[in-house]
Amino acid sequence: MVQMRRSPVSFARSRSIRAVSVAMTLTACAQFPGHVDPQRASDGEWPSYGGSVLGARHSPLTQVDTSTVRRLALAWTFHTGELGPEFRTRQRRSLEVTPIVVDGTMYIITPLARIIALDPATGRQRWTYDGRLDRGIGFGDHASRGVSTWLDPAREAGTVCRRRIIAATVDAKLLALDAATGRTCAEFGSNGVVDLRTGLRNAPYEMAEYEETSPPVIVNDVIVVGSAIADNGRAEAASGEVRAYDVRSGALRWTWDPVPQVSTDPAYGTWRGPRAHHTGGANAWSVLAADPARDLVIVPTSSPSVDYYGGTRLGQNLYANSVVALRASTGKVVWSFQTVHHDLWDYDNASPPALVTVEYGGRRRDAVLQATKTGQLFVLDRETGVPIVPVEERPAPRSTIVGEEASPTQPHSAIGPLSPQRITSDDVFGATDADRALCRERIAGLRNEGPFTPPSLEGSLVMPSNIGGAHWGGVATDPTAQIAVVPVNTVAAVVKLIPRTALDSARRTTPSRVAGEFAPMRGTPYAMYRELLFGSNLVPCTPPPFGALVGVDLRKGTIAWRVPLGGTTPGGRSALGTPNLGGPITTAGGLTFIAATIDRTFRAFETRTGRELWQAALPAAGKATPMTYRANGRQFVVIAAGGDGEVFGSSDAIMAFALPDSAR
Repeated sequence: MVQMRRSPVSFARSRSIRAVSVAMTLTACAQFPGHVDPQRASDGEWPSYGGSVLGARHSPLTQVDTSTVRRLALAWTFHTGELGPEFRTRQRRSLEVTPIVVDGTMYIITPLARIIALDPATGRQRWTYDGRLDRGIGFGDHASRGVSTWLDPAREAGTVCRRRIIAATVDAKLLALDAATGRTCAEFGSNGVVDLRTGLRNAPYEMAEYEETSPPVIVNDVIVVGSAIADNGRAEAASGEVRAYDVRSGALRWTWDPVPQVSTDPAYGTWRGPRAHHTGGANAWSVLAADPARDLVIVPTSSPSVDYYGGTRLGQNLYANSVVALRASTGKVVWSFQTVHHDLWDYDNASPPALVTVEYGGRRRDAVLQATKTGQLFVLDRETGVPIVPVEERPAPRSTIVGEEASPTQPHSAIGPLSPQRITSDDVFGATDADRALCRERIAGLRNEGPFTPPSLEGSLVMPSNIGGAHWGGVATDPTAQIAVVPVNTVAAVVKLIPRTALDSARRTTPSRVAGEFAPMRGTPYAMYRELLFGSNLVPCTPPPFGALVGVDLRKGTIAWRVPLGGTTPGGRSALGTPNLGGPITTAGGLTFIAATIDRTFRAFETRTGRELWQAALPAAGKATPMTYRANGRQFVVIAAGGDGEVFGSSDAIMAFALPDSAR
């Protein structure tokens, strides 16, 4: 059994897929927006985590296309060096960075808060800034996924800090560095640093309860940043305010709390109970997107604390589990759309939103795409938040827990589910009759009423699980093909509530299972036990593929194709798929690139059809999102192949692929 630390940190953002990972080792920016984006990639650059602040993850480069991708080969590798003994930490960490490239330099951040500048043509190091992370702290998600950049138009070329690298480190420090040298910008905060733990409504009770894993988004002259907060530790966990800071001085500009604190807020009444407005979480730990011309920042929010019991926060719980458009200059809510009402399943919005122009129904409209752990893809009008592709409220099961009130309905996109929503005894998977019999036995005693089955005392089958459906890998789009590409997981979970007086007994008597985990959920009458649904030999009870890549036709609002992701040979002959964490990108060459899978392989697919065209072996899983750029006339595609220190493997490699000179 994988031992989970019994503190809130153990449950931070619930993205552990240790159980699925072990099982699978056995089975082996051109979006045509309505307005100009000032941070849009130019001349083959990749200046933001998602290609641009719009987050559509599309590159206009075409040198590598469907006809040449088979000749893509390793061009260079950079090693961060953090596997060495001098970088040992309290717990495992994960290299999940997506590099950016701007002004002829690549910038990365490591999970140990080291920011490194590289030559994008050769991978040679230019400078390093060491954020001096306290390596004795055990973070729930020990990862940093990228940095951001800003150019000060008021400063002359060559001036110190004219181009700035802005980063939020895992220990919640906001940094501003001179892009040319890596030195801190002295006028920003306190000698280049702002402490993001300062001023929260609910203060973290320990350092590791509150962290930063995503790059900030910069909108005009403000830096907007969310946070990652440990799950299931206590009902009044650290609060999830989204905040904006002046990009020059680091001064706080505004704060927005996703748990409404003012009675005049229209969402205030959707939180009921004497302590409901003291609830923590509902934070935005994923990557934010922005529309600078509209003065909007698009915020995907997460579950309020705690994830699996809502009796202390009755009601719909707006703005938690929502896509929220804020006025970037003021922090005022412009619109919101809730993807899950009164979350009881850890169905936070993990995927970054993508701002694109869709041609649905023959009409071009600027939109927000939001993929969810529930396996939905919502397509929302960027001005109003009203669904472009219809959304239906469908009945959902009632809770049997005293004091709980599950939402009577939940939203479903007309696109249809991206991942399976239910498993019955007739559907179970296993290599033998005995394996299938064991899975049927495990399912038989559970509440199993389809999507949104509430947690229960007897145990509930939850599908999609807390790792999705769609996950933090998010969405990539091709504006010409009008295809959105989404990676998903397909395994199920079992969730059981335990009366607090029975917790010690449950810990003693619960059978040891891979990745079984208890959570205290202090401040509620219950603790929680959760595991992923496996039979014998650590194989999922859900049928394959265990991970998939899904293409959505944005013109029709329908699923265009679905293919196994992972577990395939170069000819694509296996249909097993593997669990995956990491995102895709698309290019004007007609390609979708994604690593993400635990089989430690980087792949390219034809975007229009989902046909696999290329793969390359990695030293560890590319648990990250790739990017692409042009340097010295050559298109490079880069992936952080760092694994997670466990079954995803362990590496410190940033790997760049390009065509051989003879193939260009």
